[in-house]
Amino acid sequence: MNPRRSLRQISAGGVVFRTLDSGFRICLIGRRKSGRVIWCLPKGHVEKGEPLKATALREVREETGVVGSILSSLGSIQYSFFDLESRKNVFKTVHFFLVRYERGRLSDHDDEVERVKWFSVKNAFKRIEYPGERAILIKAIKKLSNTDERKRTSIF
Repeated sequence: MNPRRSLRQISAGGVVFRTLDSGFRICLIGRRKSGRVIWCLPKGHVEKGEPLKATALREVREETGVVGSILSSLGSIQYSFFDLESRKNVFKTVHFFLVRYERGRLSDHDDEVERVKWFSVKNAFKRIEYPGERAILIKAIKKLSNTDERKRTSIF
């Protein structure tokens, strides 16, 4: 592969959750693609010199309108795509973290995102568009099920 025709990108994001009496809720963002809304996890580019955790929290705040705290790493996914604007292949790595909701309103999201919504775990799993992000959501659910989050204690 010709390096002049390819780019590498690093991003970070989060699986944002909150705890209700009825169970966990997962925050997904909706973006318009090919005339329909696709649901995915909040994520974005790492700024120069910015730590991955700081990027994840910043992107969560910008794209969902909420502030959270990181509980643990969920690993990363990799994928590639062709960027029409730069006319280059992009090889992307996205690092994800489990983020507990602390405060904020979904209506405070930025204009990169069309919709933001809390979903039950089951509905989040059904709605999330990308297989790699679905795998990250499974890791998050496993971590949440191994903790007594309702009492706000963590065993990670």
